[in-house]
Amino acid sequence: MIEVMPARELGGDSRRTIAEIYADAFRGDFAYFSKDPKVLADGFEHMMVPELFYVALLDGVPAGITACTDGTQSCVRPDARQLRRHFGLIKGSISSAVFAREFTGSVPNMTPTSASLEFVGTAQAYQGRGVAKAMLRHLLALPQYDDYRLEAISDVNAPALGLYAGLGFVEYRREKVRHTWMTGINHYISMQLVQR
Repeated sequence: MIEVMPARELGGDSRRTIAEIYADAFRGDFAYFSKDPKVLADGFEHMMVPELFYVALLDGVPAGITACTDGTQSCVRPDARQLRRHFGLIKGSISSAVFAREFTGSVPNMTPTSASLEFVGTAQAYQGRGVAKAMLRHLLALPQYDDYRLEAISDVNAPALGLYAGLGFVEYRREKVRHTWMTGINHYISMQLVQR
């Protein structure tokens, strides 16, 4: 059974739970900084904003995350000092610049009924079991929104792109990335679903 809840309702250290799932789900994207998911989680933990995240529990175990914002709120607040402490001077500085540039801006053309769904991720042990789909369906059913955006999806993430398209999202923007040499990602794709 999959249950979706705001991360703040988890109790305990929800920031750490979010960071661990994030590091595991996106470890391939961040392999340049470290191949160890624990090191990645240690580095990312400080920057997660639990009040903006939802967690999917599979049989009671945290298995997936996504943030839901108004497009101006930042669900991550990277601190360059913390990132350098965990990833070293050079990689920490690069990760700080990447996060600041790629993940802390606002989403254009948002309305009061728009939602930005960010950092949709499933821990690798639970992938392929419907966690992300259940989480997104839960968020798509929130009554206060009728316009949903997914920003900065890597073009090499075919499973995510297929999932989003299957739920009705369509691509509306594609941006070339500068860090292809580090990540293998060529473009970030933005998708939208309007329910009116």
